[in-house]
Amino acid sequence: MPDDVLGALLAGAEPDELATDTHRRSAIEALPPASRDWGRIDARSEEPRWGMLVDAERCIGCWSCAVICRSENDVPVGMWWNRILTDGDGLDTPSVDEHGQLSMEWLPLACQHCDDAPCEKVCPTAATFTDEEGIVGVDPDRCIGCRYCMAACPYGVRVFNWGPGEHAPGVDEGMVAPRPVGTVEKCTLCVHRLAEDQVPSCVVSCPAQARIFGDLNAEDSRITQLLRDRGGEQLLGSKGTEPKVRYLPPRRRRSL
Repeated sequence: MPDDVLGALLAGAEPDELATDTHRRSAIEALPPASRDWGRIDARSEEPRWGMLVDAERCIGCWSCAVICRSENDVPVGMWWNRILTDGDGLDTPSVDEHGQLSMEWLPLACQHCDDAPCEKVCPTAATFTDEEGIVGVDPDRCIGCRYCMAACPYGVRVFNWGPGEHAPGVDEGMVAPRPVGTVEKCTLCVHRLAEDQVPSCVVSCPAQARIFGDLNAEDSRITQLLRDRGGEQLLGSKGTEPKVRYLPPRRRRSL
């Protein structure tokens, strides 16, 4: 038991008060030093421009990134900011080559944080915006629920709050406030973690290390080095949205 909690108990604090207080602590504060070092953002420039790489060769389709995203960001049951699609002949259907070998790849999909974001262009209240570090965000106080952004997004990664959110444990969760009913929400690249020099939760939780996050303006960051060495494909590049999320294609096929 942490010393601060033990001291509060000895001082006569109620357990419920302690539970609430601990729940609202920063997720980073609760981590041991080794975990904070593991999730720390690497090299950054004076003017960061955040991006992400997904290595399709490493992704095993385990959904860990999607699950931790829900927990971290208080995403209600029935809604996903992160989804894992399959790349085969059909949904969850492997491809068959000329030798009868089966293969299938996974495609994690969330907001692509486009440089030329169509969702931002159609928003009538400027609720969707791009901040100075390239992250596409949504201001729930400005959102009027018109859902134009959902129609404009070619990736289908935005979700709408139709009613009060439900959670499996029966209580609210996560490190950010829930979004109001009647508003749109999506991946934020865990901006609350970036403020504490930590990578998004989906990156640090990936057991296969298939996600790489970093500053696209830093020449010696790992993401920049990988883009330089292996390239990186954009989803729906013909749309001209210029996503800051890129995908490294597999260098070998994964047989099933």
